[in-house]
Amino acid sequence: MAFRRFFRGTVDWDRLEAVAVELTRRYDQPVMRVEFLDADNWLSTPFVANERWFVKAISRQNSLVHALFTGARNLGAFSSGTEGFFEHFGTPLDMARHELEATRRMREIGVAAPEPIEAFEVEELGVLVMEYLPDFRTLEDLEPDAVVEIAPQLFAALSTMHAHGLVHGDLRAENVLVQDGDLYFIDATNVREDGLEGARAYDLASALGALVPLIGAREAVEAASGHYSTDDLLDAREFLDFVNIRPDHDFDAAAVKGEIERRAS
Repeated sequence: MAFRRFFRGTVDWDRLEAVAVELTRRYDQPVMRVEFLDADNWLSTPFVANERWFVKAISRQNSLVHALFTGARNLGAFSSGTEGFFEHFGTPLDMARHELEATRRMREIGVAAPEPIEAFEVEELGVLVMEYLPDFRTLEDLEPDAVVEIAPQLFAALSTMHAHGLVHGDLRAENVLVQDGDLYFIDATNVREDGLEGARAYDLASALGALVPLIGAREAVEAASGHYSTDDLLDAREFLDFVNIRPDHDFDAAAVKGEIERRAS
């Protein structure tokens, strides 16, 4: 239990209050209403401010947990036959700035993401402010038929990122938001430039892992094949077992491998 509390640490209220006060000053608001979200706080404490801004408060503890996660992911990448490509951030502010910049770059190339506002520091907390999507649903909230319909859009957006030298690095169902029929990507992580090739294959494996529990291996691989070659799918196959051991993924990796191999034969 103590171990779990460490990973899901909380930020003292007085420091979060300081963030709210700073938001009030920056955005010239008479009052700042804060609603904390029902989400894990391994890497940040997320909340909505005045139903307009999505805010992440990132502590030094969150940064340390990110370092531990990064090390574990790099070991997993090594076990898949490639050098680790994930990279840690030096400070909480660095974490906030990276996500801000990654979101800006996605929007610049035409991939939908919430509008990035700014990143700053308060009380040694890195603070990220973005547009709040009030009516979003995650992939897991959709009916299977709706996921089948939207899956090709997911792979189209992912392939656009990859074509422009971007990777997501943490693609899972809760990091793909759907609002008014459009997909929005959030929570991109940090990947070394010299590891882009392996990271792209990992992204593709993660996307398949997110979709398979919702629509099945055949439909997921079919959607991916519209935007990725058989060789790309075979590269992703090498990461499926690694992706599947993560606590935020649970899918039939053998079935996905079978579908990919069927296409390759």
